[in-house]
Order: sequence, then C-alpha cells, then structure tokens
Amino acid sequence: MVKRGWVRDGRAVAGWGVGYAGFGLGCAGSGTALFGAVWLGWVVAGVGLAAAGAGWAAGRPRVSAGLRRGLWGLCGLTAVAAWGLLMDTVTLLFGQAVDSVPDTVLRVLAAVGAVLLAGAARGERSGGRARRTVPAPSAAPATVQLAAWAGTLAFLPYVVMKLVWALGGSFAGISGDQMYADYVHNGSSGLWLTLERWGLDGTVLLAAIGVFLLWGLVRPWGQVFPRWTLPLRGRRVPRWLPLTPALMGAATLAPYGLVGIGYLALCTTGVIRIRVGALATAEQALQISWVGMFAFAGYGVALVVATRSYWRRTGG
Repeated sequence: MVKRGWVRDGRAVAGWGVGYAGFGLGCAGSGTALFGAVWLGWVVAGVGLAAAGAGWAAGRPRVSAGLRRGLWGLCGLTAVAAWGLLMDTVTLLFGQAVDSVPDTVLRVLAAVGAVLLAGAARGERSGGRARRTVPAPSAAPATVQLAAWAGTLAFLPYVVMKLVWALGGSFAGISGDQMYADYVHNGSSGLWLTLERWGLDGTVLLAAIGVFLLWGLVRPWGQVFPRWTLPLRGRRVPRWLPLTPALMGAATLAPYGLVGIGYLALCTTGVIRIRVGALATAEQALQISWVGMFAFAGYGVALVVATRSYWRRTGG
C-alpha cells in the first residue's frame, strides 16, 4: 500500500486552500482592500478554491504531470502574494505597527501555502516509509562562497551610512539628528529610538544577523551545531531552521534590490525623476538609495545562491 506524508498527498494543501479561499471571500464580502484593491479578495478566493481542488486531486494514486504543473503554478502565485513578509516581520520585531493587518495576514497565509504547494508538487511515492539518508556536513563550492563574500561586502557601505547617522554624523548632507527626527515623526517604536540613541541602528543589527545566516548556509556549521553552541553542539541543524528565513529573505530582497537598481538607473540617466520624499534634493535621494539598493540586491542575490546550495547539499 502506498503511503505518503500529509503534505505530499495533498491533504494539507486542500485544507489550506479552503482556509485561504475563506479569507479571500471574507475580505471581498466585507469590502476589505488587499494591497489597496477590494477585488483582490475574489482573486485570493479563486486561488484558494483551485488549491483545494488540486490538493484533493493530489491524493489520488496517480498524479499527472499536468496536475504537478498546476500545483507549481499555484505555488508561484502564492509566493508572489507573500512578497514583503520579511519587511512586515522586521517591523513587528521592533514593536512597530504594520501598514495593513489584512495584507500581513495574507502574506503569512500565502507563505504557508507556497511551502505546502511546493511539498505536494514535489511529492514522490514510495512503497513504505523509506528512511532518508542525511548527507554529511559539507561546505559550499568555492563559487558559492565567493557569492557569500560578495553579499557580505555589499552591505558594508549601507552599514557605514547607517552607523554614521546613529553616531550623530552626516551622510549625503543629512545629519543624524535629522534622521532621528524622521524616525520619531514616522512613529518608530521606543526600542528603535533607544537603539539609535545608543549609536546602534536596528537595520545594522539585522544586517549582521543576515550575514550570519548567509555564512551558515555555505559552511558546515550551518548543518551541525558548532562547539560554541554548548548544549546543542554536535546535533544536526533542522533544515527548516535556516531555510525558512533564507527563503523569505531571498524572495524579498533579491527582486526588491534588482528592481530598485533598475529604477535608480532610469532616475540617474534622467529617463524618469526620483521621488524625493522628505529629502531636500534628488541628489540626496539618489545617493542614499544607491547605497541601500546595492546592499539589498547584492545580499539578496547571494542569499539566493547560498540557499540553493544549502538545499541541494542537505538532501533537497
């Protein structure tokens, strides 16, 4: 008798699809906008119902190639809807309110669905419970580690810029006091403001965590807890532990940074005008934006490369 996990045989996808469709119908029926449009609730409901049907069909003894393609297509749609979840997570970590609660809920549901749909699409039958061989810890190839170095170095100008402001200096004609006043005006949390007063920028701390994650994906200690973790040393690192934030970061930062660089290139060459916002001049906006987008694009692409390598080296 064929046995498959509850994710791979579609049961989880079907259940999630019903919940996702219910959320979409609830938003559409109540007039709640998703990403600024009320009609998107009907789209969410349609995707959820399609996923529920596909999940039910995936439980049959034979799963066609067409159904697998359909599952992957739905996975792509939900992954797009989950874009920006990392930004919301960072916002909540620092005690700030997200721009839209329904949008954040949608992103969370979509991220869960993308994982479940991918699991069902990749599901394979076996004659019983086969014990998967866990690969030995290994370092990523030299080219992948080179990408990790590039992603790390891409953050340096951004870190310097943020620390200059946090320490009271000026960058691109903007003083640290001006930046702090903007944080207060924008409703930044008390934790964020306290860190700024101590000369620590919250995004710099997050960048340090991101670089730590990046190197964990390419070095053996990302697969087995190293000696300095004390009670955990020698134990296997659960694959989901680094892969969850890595996939979120890769799916958010890489497209955000690359699209941002394209936008800034058009602004720099005079094809379009950059939005200045609270800054005084377009030159200030360009200088600051180039530093930020270079960091996000460089790190995001490196994270994509490192995540793929980790996935393959750990049995993906």
